[in-house]
Amino acid sequence: MTPDLQKLAEEDFCYLTTTGRISGRPHTIEIWFAIQEQTLYMLSGGRDRSDWVKNALQNPNVQVKINSTLFTGSARPVTNNQEDALARKIVFEKYSHRSSDDLVEWSQISLPIAIDIAV
Repeated sequence: MTPDLQKLAEEDFCYLTTTGRISGRPHTIEIWFAIQEQTLYMLSGGRDRSDWVKNALQNPNVQVKINSTLFTGSARPVTNNQEDALARKIVFEKYSHRSSDDLVEWSQISLPIAIDIAV
């Protein structure tokens, strides 16, 4: 993990900017994340119906802002079973004690998306 990513790993959220698949304009959302090496993992409760997921899958070039640090990366669906389990585990573990909601079901049914950060 780069030093910049390492120092930001415990931040509460990031801002993910995708390019609109129809409009071509940038769209930014605030979202929970967890980091493993050079990859950010996010879980989409709306699965592939979420606009941000649709946008990222059509144009995987994204930007992620954590605090004031901006990263560029490439979005992809998580398809490997081991990586899927890792993504769900690290996002759940990061937020389960921070939220008053029960995140067990959310972490099990959400769609994991990976953002590979450019180095």
